[in-house]
Amino acid sequence: MNDGNNLWYFENVDLFGVMCPHKLGAAAGKDHVMMEFGKDEFIYFPNDASDQIYLVAEGRVRIGNYSEDGKENLKVILGKGELFGELALSGEGKRNDFAQAMDKETIVCQMTIDHMEELMRDDQSLSLKLLKLVGFRLKKMERKVNSLVFKDARTRIVEFLKELGEEKGTKVGYEVMVKNHLTHKDIAALTGTSRQTVTTVLNELKDQNLINIDRRRILFRDLEALA
Repeated sequence: MNDGNNLWYFENVDLFGVMCPHKLGAAAGKDHVMMEFGKDEFIYFPNDASDQIYLVAEGRVRIGNYSEDGKENLKVILGKGELFGELALSGEGKRNDFAQAMDKETIVCQMTIDHMEELMRDDQSLSLKLLKLVGFRLKKMERKVNSLVFKDARTRIVEFLKELGEEKGTKVGYEVMVKNHLTHKDIAALTGTSRQTVTTVLNELKDQNLINIDRRRILFRDLEALA
């Protein structure tokens, strides 16, 4: 959950405020334009030049790629304040993934590599956190690949939900609450399962009184008991 033990985690408002030129005052924000995208519009495609880094200011962005047979593989869905395109800092010449707006009014802050590197030089703690963030995401992708190969559909869905609660949950008494913007279709795409399987598993967990889910939130009755 969002606490001091998770050093890789950025509070949305802090990350956006620290990095976005538009938020850093007149000099930094001069000539800086926030990019607006409609639902399903692409921010970048595979093989585009990897020379910019982005922050989600409003809305949601989905990151994924395509297999050799053209099948879409969804990697992650990002919300307000979250960073993407960060592999540009590691020397990635061309994008391997696509980034696509999910909401009707998705607003993105675009930053140059030079701007990001300047921020990192001026703030060593920020530099360390960014490195931790990149490392965390790489480990997360490794876990997802192993899960797809070795675990059944139900286990993948349950582990995804538990990870969601641990990463983005807020304590509410003995329970954990996560703001929910994911549809059953989204969860299916993120876990490599079907929407029908997601619905079945969620209904089972609700019947067991382990979760309560609606369009706005997921409430975990006992996160540790989720299995």
